[in-house]
Amino acid sequence: MKSILSALLTGLVFGLGLGLAGMMNPTKVQGFLDLNGHWDPSLAFVMGGAVVVTFVVFPLIIRRSRPLLAKEFSLPSSTDLDRPLILGAVLFGIGWAISGLCPGPALANLSSLNPGVFGFVFSMFVGFWLHRQVVQVRKKQSHSGS
Repeated sequence: MKSILSALLTGLVFGLGLGLAGMMNPTKVQGFLDLNGHWDPSLAFVMGGAVVVTFVVFPLIIRRSRPLLAKEFSLPSSTDLDRPLILGAVLFGIGWAISGLCPGPALANLSSLNPGVFGFVFSMFVGFWLHRQVVQVRKKQSHSGS
């Protein structure tokens, strides 16, 4: 129960922070990404603040023997820059630039009842589902071919 309440509280704080920072406003995000037009650098301060906090706090957290609400840390084991990672990053960036939304702010922005946001979130989940289908087909092909 503690972990569910912690997740809820963390999500609420995250959503509030996104709203206060303007990250849920697609026009503001697109203005930040538009380096050749009317560039809005304000979100660089938001991201810069997040990076600074992460660089200071993350090493302190990792020194602990375990997280506060879990039995062990769940950290990525791979550090490879492979084709799926790079392709995923490129697709994420293109989608972010076109829509002005990324998954976290889009989910938080559902509360605006904006039909465009609902369309984005629906499309995002369709993309998740399609990705899972492609991965499963590739696994089956690689197992049957070995």
